[in-house]
Amino acid sequence: MGVVIASIVLTACDSAKEHTAPAIREQDSVAMMTSYGVNTLISDSGVMRYRIIAERWEVNDNVNPPRWIFSRGLFLEQFDKNFHVETYIQSDTAYYYTTSKLWYLFGNVRIKTVDGMIFTSEELYWDQNRHELYSNKFSHLITPERELQGSYFVSDEHMRHYKVTNTKGAFTREDFDNDNTNANGNVNGNWQTPADTTPKRQAATPRRR
Repeated sequence: MGVVIASIVLTACDSAKEHTAPAIREQDSVAMMTSYGVNTLISDSGVMRYRIIAERWEVNDNVNPPRWIFSRGLFLEQFDKNFHVETYIQSDTAYYYTTSKLWYLFGNVRIKTVDGMIFTSEELYWDQNRHELYSNKFSHLITPERELQGSYFVSDEHMRHYKVTNTKGAFTREDFDNDNTNANGNVNGNWQTPADTTPKRQAATPRRR
């Protein structure tokens, strides 16, 4: 009887098969966290600076570069040091590259400030290390004083000092009296950074979706 039992066990071991799945490709990497119906505060250097409202928030550190993904829209409020809302930002889709602290928003991007400025474009980058907003696509800017349109936009992250190139739109007499408009049709709105330091980082910006 003992010999028969041993034979059955050996036969079962020989016929066992290992079930494995193919390796996960980088573009199929599973997110570490996916949250729905998000309404949360984000701190910067220990100070609450942002409120994020999103239908879906995916945190994925398994892709290169690691990122947060807001594939179903993003609404973001930016606060000043006294926790007063300074700016509202929204878009159809947004990525936040956590290593470089770079936001990439695209699809019906809209910004509204408490000062009455409204910005719209199909694309916007927000570099938190350089404290800059910029867009390489057609942008439309409305302020209490003027209305501008151009193919390139750059601003500080508070939307107080900005530059629009290849501009067309409505101007006030002060724009010409103060020499804010140059021969190329570019308008500076109290922009303090020299022209040769204007960021041109489109080719180096990660664009994997």
